[in-house]
Amino acid sequence: MHQNSNTYKLTLCAIMVALGAVLSLVKVVKMPFGGSVTLLSMLPCVMVSVMLGLKWGLAASFVESVIQLVFGITMDGVLGWGLTPAMLIGTILLDYILAYTVIGLAGALRNKGYMGICVGTGLAVFLRFVCHLLSGAIIFANFEQFVAFGAEWVGRPWLYSLCYNGAYMLPELITTVIAATVLFRLPQIRRIMANGTV
Repeated sequence: MHQNSNTYKLTLCAIMVALGAVLSLVKVVKMPFGGSVTLLSMLPCVMVSVMLGLKWGLAASFVESVIQLVFGITMDGVLGWGLTPAMLIGTILLDYILAYTVIGLAGALRNKGYMGICVGTGLAVFLRFVCHLLSGAIIFANFEQFVAFGAEWVGRPWLYSLCYNGAYMLPELITTVIAATVLFRLPQIRRIMANGTV
């Protein structure tokens, strides 16, 4: 089956999105107010973007973002957090739709070779962190969770958001880049990328 076949691409995207959703449920570390270190849950969408290009990577990542939003509503209880309508819309956009869709940019530098794949993967995960950073500093700036970490965090939303979101996104970034580094060195994956055969 050739990589330029739309059926192949759709099938690969569906498998990778499903795999990413399942891996996101394996939480190595779960943060108290959202976010977690998962078992390489971003890697499948990274693979789609690198193997098939930005169009397919962004499409798969957008679908993943919708699935994560559904998980956030049904499992994390986002709708019950007591957010105002504006905060809820901002959370949906920054913490779910944009944060997961940017993973599809991992393949932006794939034509630069192996180093481009690694840099692109790191950049995509970093952009997800930026989305969470903005959400924490802007949307949750006056939220009661600051008090839970001590009075010194109150009134310092950027520092709080940097530390809180960095606590789980830095391990996610490191593990995803390492996994991509190993995976895209495998002869089987390189063969698929080279000639589009399974």
